[in-house]
Amino acid sequence: MKQDFPKNGIGTFCRLFGKTRHAYYDHQWRIEDHSIKDELVLQEVLRIRESLPRLGTAKLYHKLQPFLQSHQIKMGRDYLYDLMRLHHLDIRRRRRKAYTTDSNHWMHIYSNLIKNMEIQEPECCLLLE
Repeated sequence: MKQDFPKNGIGTFCRLFGKTRHAYYDHQWRIEDHSIKDELVLQEVLRIRESLPRLGTAKLYHKLQPFLQSHQIKMGRDYLYDLMRLHHLDIRRRRRKAYTTDSNHWMHIYSNLIKNMEIQEPECCLLLE
């Protein structure tokens, strides 16, 4: 809104929404503080992923604990999951198709002997020609 109304101050807009100027700036500082911490964590994640590229977020969270404590960053497991997903760093599971039939084998393939038979009752077959 400040771009649309350059002559009005931040205080005017804050009063419109029932907030103080300090609350506005406090919110801006909090966002900046979170973004700096998030960037530090993401850099450490990328450093760990260089040697362990398929390491999942749960194990990554445990490997990050000493780093987080040394930088006095408090981050929960769920926030780390959200952060990784937001930056497309989560590991997707590989979906592999199950192959149940190998038709390209070396063994003899027998012809279908019951193709022209009609089944009328159990244990009995009539040959149709």
